[in-house]
Amino acid sequence: MVELKNITKHYKSGTTTVGALNGVDLTFRDNEFVAILGPSGCGKTTTLNILGGLDRYTDGDLVINGVSTKNYTDRDWENYRNRRVGFVFQSYNLISHQTALANVEIAMTLSGISKGERRRRAKEALERVGLGDQLKKKPSQMSGGQTQRVAIARALVNNPEILMADEPTGALDSETSVMVMDILKEIANDRLVIMVTHNADLAERYATRIVRLFDGKIINDTDPVTEAEKTAANAFNTAEPKRERKPAMGFFTALGLSLNNLMTKKGRTFLTAFAGSIGIIGIALILSLSNGFQMYIDDVQSDTLSTYPIAITEQTADIGAMLSSLSESRGAAMDREKDSGKIYSLDIMSGMANSMSAMMGRKNDLVSFRQYLNDHYDEIEGSLNAVGYNYAIQMNIFKGEPGSTEQVYPAYFMKPIMGMAPGEVGVMTYAGEEIEVNTSMSSMSMMSSGSEIWTEMLDNPELLKSQYDILAGSWPDNYDEVVIVVTKDDAIQDYALYAMGLKDPAELDGFVSNVISGDVIAGEPMEFTYDELLALTYKVMPNAAFYAKDGDVWHNNGGDTAYMQGVLNNAITLKVSAIIRPAAGASATAITGSVGYLPSLTKEMMARTFDSAIVREQMTNPDIDVFTGKPFGEIDEAQNEADMAELMANLTPEQQQMLANMTDEQLAALAEQYAPNSKATFEGNKTKLGIVDEAHPTAINLYPKDFESKDKLSDFIDRYNDSLLEKDPDAQILKYTDFIGLLLSSVTTVVNGISYVLIAFVSISLVVSSLMIGIITYVSVLERTKEIGILKALGASKRDIGQVFNAETLIVGLFAGALGIGVSVLICIPANIIIHNLTQIPNVATLPVAGGVILVVLSCILTLVAGLLPSRIAARKDAVVALRTE
Repeated sequence: MVELKNITKHYKSGTTTVGALNGVDLTFRDNEFVAILGPSGCGKTTTLNILGGLDRYTDGDLVINGVSTKNYTDRDWENYRNRRVGFVFQSYNLISHQTALANVEIAMTLSGISKGERRRRAKEALERVGLGDQLKKKPSQMSGGQTQRVAIARALVNNPEILMADEPTGALDSETSVMVMDILKEIANDRLVIMVTHNADLAERYATRIVRLFDGKIINDTDPVTEAEKTAANAFNTAEPKRERKPAMGFFTALGLSLNNLMTKKGRTFLTAFAGSIGIIGIALILSLSNGFQMYIDDVQSDTLSTYPIAITEQTADIGAMLSSLSESRGAAMDREKDSGKIYSLDIMSGMANSMSAMMGRKNDLVSFRQYLNDHYDEIEGSLNAVGYNYAIQMNIFKGEPGSTEQVYPAYFMKPIMGMAPGEVGVMTYAGEEIEVNTSMSSMSMMSSGSEIWTEMLDNPELLKSQYDILAGSWPDNYDEVVIVVTKDDAIQDYALYAMGLKDPAELDGFVSNVISGDVIAGEPMEFTYDELLALTYKVMPNAAFYAKDGDVWHNNGGDTAYMQGVLNNAITLKVSAIIRPAAGASATAITGSVGYLPSLTKEMMARTFDSAIVREQMTNPDIDVFTGKPFGEIDEAQNEADMAELMANLTPEQQQMLANMTDEQLAALAEQYAPNSKATFEGNKTKLGIVDEAHPTAINLYPKDFESKDKLSDFIDRYNDSLLEKDPDAQILKYTDFIGLLLSSVTTVVNGISYVLIAFVSISLVVSSLMIGIITYVSVLERTKEIGILKALGASKRDIGQVFNAETLIVGLFAGALGIGVSVLICIPANIIIHNLTQIPNVATLPVAGGVILVVLSCILTLVAGLLPSRIAARKDAVVALRTE
């Protein structure tokens, strides 16, 4: 039972107060058809709006099933409108862009009913009013009577206790009016129907009770509720009503409403989204170029840093410190006092000499650092492309032809030309201390690595595969496989061909004298097929294999053909597994020679060296020289003379000429330096035999991924040095050469800085376009004011209304973002073609997937924020006022 108790309703119009209802007392039974009659302006619709919870009374009370509504919250009124009341309006108040089925369903979306159940009940409601065949039609495609019946179906679908009809036949012809009234009369059989009308004939014909209003007061009631009926009804309403769950519109329902609305204005929606996408397009293009250039820079960095690592050698040579010393020397000269008219010396040589002396006189403890690196590898693993360990081990390469004993590497035949034999390992003495020298491993070799032919590859196959294309064969998997590296022009340098056994070293005889005399040296062009190169084989053996025991001492039997043939038969056979060429986009490559072998070959050579008889004997007797059978320090003069005679016999004519021009003192010094037994030591013999401990590298090369990673690696070394100084303030810290650090390393910073500035400028247009979307959303609020009223009449909360318009801005933002990304990707295609033709840099404009997703999300967020104020305005609109809007 619903009761109006002394209800008054006043409206303010400026400074004037207008009374719509003045002390209305009216009680309704749970099951009757009540018609409220009266002239226009008498308060009929106001009464209906108060009964339906659309409007609030000024004074009095509305009692629903014995419960006062004075303390009703917004949630209570929303529950009441959604679950207990159904509205039928004179102007139908259907949502124009929704189908008949969707219009009926929408009332249930606020009740939390599942999609399948909503669809079933909506169809049943439409069938009940005779519209089972009109489910997919929109209101504009239906007649007035059909539209009103859809409104009735919507009002009934939630099975409300009360059906309220405001002039339901006011816009219909007489025939259709009768049809609608018949439906309402049928409905009144099992619930309360309250109809406001000015048509007395229809009221008299269909209503079971007629209430007449005039000037806001009841002047007649044909069947008022008696006090006995009120008492009986209240007896059933003694229990405290349970609190019902708040109706809520699902987010996808809000999206559907907004999407349908936007699709009715496709042109405007597209233009709005395109305007919003302009900022996205600008940022996306800048991001594409920035990302493309950054990827190019990263590739250049990765390729370059694979050639110029952080090199930490046992014999320290900090080139940066040397340059700093030169700079300090120049600075000191500039700062000293000078007299006018005088010229002063600039002491460069002394500073350089002191720096070099300081570097040569110290060693890095690579054993400890290698252990520290292994223990803390996880700290820098993400910054490394590879770690390279160099060892003073000599690769003795021979032709692999059966019976051949021709050694092709180290390239001793090039010593007269280059002053060193590429690949040779030896020992020199500095300041009374023996120092291992390896032409392929010196700290300066990265600056002159072109002299190396056979080189160890990085332990990073993926990086190498990104830098090289395979012309024939496949990448090596085993230590006995090598690759031949050709230039980008499919060529091999002629000096490398000698060290690969493909050219005769005899061609170099007299090379120096010919150069000095000015004779023309003609080279003979050669060409090879892939199959010919892939068919090449080589033999490799360690230094220790040259020596055979003769009595109690060991001698070098390298000149004994039969002996060497036997040794080479048991040596490692190297096969060419692939011919590779630098990739077109590679700015630098990691393999510096013409033949590359795996790090596993170095380890295998180390193992075979330790397994040789001469090495086992020397390591077992560290005080005895295995080459003389005597303790180290005792000089065997007879052996020295014999060895020197053999050495002199093997000199080239050019070397013999040089000796002929030396003084006696120079010859004596040379004899002392090169006499094999003059200064033999245990460490010297270890180097001579190629004995290498894996834990004791001669150099550690750290290959960073990029400049930022290089800085992290430098910090890692600094932390190691700090740990040494914490234990011992006088500890000798690591000194190393950072070759790439001597070059410009701020390219990334410059690119990023320019990108950030450009993005900041373009972001202004993004913000402006977002604000424009907010304005358009406000226009949409004005256009959909009636829809707002309809939703509120069905029980939608402020949150639901706000969600509808938030969903609309979200859709526009999503469309704008997707459109902007799509346009940007299309623009990148011709941009890449143009840039590639101008700079030969491929795929510079490349939008990262993550960046595209972030920009779409950003577009959604900005439009959502821009639409918050319009959606808030929509949520605060008064339902009654909204329903009156046309």
